[in-house]
Amino acid sequence: MPLPLLASALLILLTLGYIGVCAVSPWKSCRRCDGLGFQLTHTRRGKPRRGKHCRRCDGNGIRIRVGRHLYHLWVRTYRTGRAADEAAAKTPGANSRKTPTA
Repeated sequence: MPLPLLASALLILLTLGYIGVCAVSPWKSCRRCDGLGFQLTHTRRGKPRRGKHCRRCDGNGIRIRVGRHLYHLWVRTYRTGRAADEAAAKTPGANSRKTPTA
């Protein structure tokens, strides 16, 4: 199998795998707080203590995956455009241009 064909097949396989992961599990642990919802601080003795509220995940400990976020953006754009097309089709005279005949 030629190398470019193998590379493209691997890329397609990885992409489909990530799409599957985003479909099955759209949420993942926050990287900043490790899924706790807050930063860990330590006392002078070394005992872990609850720290500041995590602003990145808003204290939930989970964040949406990048692929799922891009999918939601695409669906929102599609639905907005579709609603605008349907609204334009319902207005009289929007699509009924009269072409001049000779």
